[in-house]
Amino acid sequence: MNHVSTYAAAATVGEPAANIGIFAVFVAITMVVVIRASRNNATAADFFTGGRGFSGPQNGIAIAGDYLSAASFLGIAGAIAVYGYDGFLYSIGFLVAWLVALLLVAEMLRNTGKFTMADVLSFRLKQGPVRTAAALTTLAVSLFYLLAQMAGAGGLVALLLDISSKSGQAVVIAVVGVLMIVYVLVGGMKGTTWVQIIKAVLLITGAALMTVMVFAKFGFNLSDILGSAQEHVTGSKNKAVAARDVLAPGAQYGGSATSKLNFLSLGLALVLGTAGLPHVLMRFYTVPTAKEARRSVVWAIGLIGAFYLFTLVLGYGAAAIVGPDRILAAAGGQNSAAPLLAFELGGVVLLGIISAVAFATILAVVAGLTITAATSFAHDIYAGVIKRGKVDDHKQVRVSRITAVVIGVIAIGLGILANGQNIAFLVALAFAVAAAANLPTILYSLFWKRFNTTGALFSMYGGLISTIVLIVFSPAVSGNKTAMLPSLDFDWFPLSNPGIVSIPLAFALGIIGTFLGPKDENPAVAAEMEVRSLTGVGAEKAVVH
Repeated sequence: MNHVSTYAAAATVGEPAANIGIFAVFVAITMVVVIRASRNNATAADFFTGGRGFSGPQNGIAIAGDYLSAASFLGIAGAIAVYGYDGFLYSIGFLVAWLVALLLVAEMLRNTGKFTMADVLSFRLKQGPVRTAAALTTLAVSLFYLLAQMAGAGGLVALLLDISSKSGQAVVIAVVGVLMIVYVLVGGMKGTTWVQIIKAVLLITGAALMTVMVFAKFGFNLSDILGSAQEHVTGSKNKAVAARDVLAPGAQYGGSATSKLNFLSLGLALVLGTAGLPHVLMRFYTVPTAKEARRSVVWAIGLIGAFYLFTLVLGYGAAAIVGPDRILAAAGGQNSAAPLLAFELGGVVLLGIISAVAFATILAVVAGLTITAATSFAHDIYAGVIKRGKVDDHKQVRVSRITAVVIGVIAIGLGILANGQNIAFLVALAFAVAAAANLPTILYSLFWKRFNTTGALFSMYGGLISTIVLIVFSPAVSGNKTAMLPSLDFDWFPLSNPGIVSIPLAFALGIIGTFLGPKDENPAVAAEMEVRSLTGVGAEKAVVH
């Protein structure tokens, strides 16, 4: 008990100042980097893709920075600490997904497009409707992902600055949103990329340091860590937690058939979602060649794989050292496992550093998401559909900046609503939207000659609408204590993640639409796309036809 009261004292006296100070240093350094990077933003290509000036390794580190979100650090460590083996399934899903991106998407996408995913999808189809649909799916995925990051910011701040009131957390979510907007407005893709590189190095170094400290505490014996974690779980005052076997499958997704289906659905969304995430796909355009795109994915896989191995030790370490009862009782719930572990290992200083890294993680990812959504609207809807390609670079960038502000404001509002939710779960919903609304159309566009505009529209809108409808009527939104709207009850769809229904449906709708619709593609353009996707010849001319 004495240790708990020490923690409470630290939380209210020395710690908030230390956390804010370390975080302010990070913001100041990255802002200088962003302002320096922004001096070279002369064209739309500079603002949207960093002038394609990043090498494969640099872009690989930035991809890791983009991908290792607050969900990876806070959500997964918390899920492993509370559910053990089943929590680690998030790590496995997020990592395995990169093989799909590497083998099927990265190189061909870099060869075919210019700025956005819609460049590829509309290349040999009707520009207007396909670009509009692709921009809408991009905005939907980005908003779901932003929701998760903002919720993470609220929970983290609740723990670190001892702000227990929802209104206080809402103010902090708004501050994070404003900082994110500034990064994007000032730095564009170049500034955002450097923020992500700095953050990736800090995050992976911080996680590695904590992993070594956990190992040192248990004599570098993984069996002792796992055994101690199980002992703490079994000794929990919460009967539901005490009954769990965190070293075997089934603590979260075992038991009923619905629970097992939920797990299968989650796995499908995680493994297929990455190759459809617009903010990850857009990173392939920041390198000069397809070879560098491939190199960047290999670098990203190495860094991300190492990090997810660290989360295994951090999660079980948090269960063994902090205990599930203290984690669940903390202001941030599951999401506070990593910060609480940092406090136990290194006191106020390590907690301050790890908190600043977690904040940096949130800031870098939301900046990447915002520039992706803003670019998609400016390049695809404004330049491609409204102006039919007759627009200069300056106007595209201006529209992109206005869009970034609007998206930032919406993200702040939704983040306040989602505050307190498990962020690994919220990110899994973004993956479900990406896997259903984007991936089928990307694969059909690249690999199926018969594919047409009707098939693309059926697949994208069908995947997007079915995923969102099923999420809205799922237990994640209403009908139980842990839902977003716990006081309401309209959950007729039994699964928390809709991937198992919406992803196959989107693939099927793409086929149905293709055979129902007219053959509207130009064979010469289709042949050009095939050559370009495989060789990269003419990739710089990827403009509106």
